Amino acid sequence: MKDPFKYLDDEEKELIESVERGEWKRTNNFDEEKKKAELAANSTFTETESMNISISKRDVNRLKIRALEEGIPYPALVSGVIHKYLDGKLSESLRTDHI
Repeated sequence: MKDPFKYLDDEEKELIESVERGEWKRTNNFDEEKKKAELAANSTFTETESMNISISKRDVNRLKIRALEEGIPYPALVSGVIHKYLDGKLSESLRTDHI
């Protein structure tokens, strides 16, 4: 019989064992969390389109630094910021006085 956990690391195996031992409990806001997870999963498979924009060298450098802090590629950070803005989820208002 093939080992279904062959490619999992020790932490992933421990998580599965923890679930199997019944140590996990359903969250009180399960439906809300499930909906968030479904939206995230669906956006993973959303068709993408490339676009070219001009950004100041200073801002690109700042994007790269912030992305390093977040542990993600800077194009993913830019895409995430745009996505959050369009969904109305940015915590700070955007100013357009520099445009």
